[in-house]
Amino acid sequence: MAKALTLCRRRIQPFLTSSRLDQHLDPFPWLLNLETNSPSISCVRMITTKATSPAQARQMGAVSVSLLSPGFLYEPYSPREPISFWSRWFTKSGWKRTKEDIILELKSAYAISKLRKSGYSKQKFYKEAVDLYKEINTLMANGDKGLLRKSVTENMYSALKNEIKHRETIWNEVYWELLLPIIKIRTLRARLIGVDRNDLSKVFIQLTLEFLSKQKFEAYDSSGAVVAGDKDKEVLVRDIWVFEKSLFHQGAYWRLCGRIKI
Repeated sequence: MAKALTLCRRRIQPFLTSSRLDQHLDPFPWLLNLETNSPSISCVRMITTKATSPAQARQMGAVSVSLLSPGFLYEPYSPREPISFWSRWFTKSGWKRTKEDIILELKSAYAISKLRKSGYSKQKFYKEAVDLYKEINTLMANGDKGLLRKSVTENMYSALKNEIKHRETIWNEVYWELLLPIIKIRTLRARLIGVDRNDLSKVFIQLTLEFLSKQKFEAYDSSGAVVAGDKDKEVLVRDIWVFEKSLFHQGAYWRLCGRIKI
């Protein structure tokens, strides 16, 4: 029995590591079939809310609506509680947890495989993600709400705008600096959101990334005095951001759609 459990563990364990998410994998037809027969498993979240066309489109008599963003995070990432080897492989709850872990990883792998068909490159995307991370944080520090709009989704823009307004009531000015190269960046989760049940190619993808970096921060009051932080000291910061992109709009680009606090 021990030998059989060891063999089973060797077959399943590779799917439980996050590095598998960025390997080239073909779509999983059997996983989609499993999704159809099991309501608890979903590789692609379908939008069921009715979209309203913009005023300009209604005036022009347009009948089709181009959805800019789903407006929500699909299965927001949260760290899984560690489980001991004994509990995982010798208890009923452990086997259930292993099954859940595998399904989560396969859903991410499926989303990545769909993304690769659009020309996705992990190296290129990570560079773009770091540039966006630096740009958005810089715009936030400068309070530049106009330029910020292009880099984030509509709901995220509203949240960040309110955040800037609140900060400006406390601090008059902020200094922020990102020290490059960034220490670590990795993909934690990938999810697909469909907008048309009759056309599964019309999907948005959300990638959850972890950034580990060194930063400098300092805040000033109206007289220029330092009231928070110290720009001469480096601070280790861990952020989890969710980036979103349409896979069916021409000219679509990555935008920040959420930040996850752990």
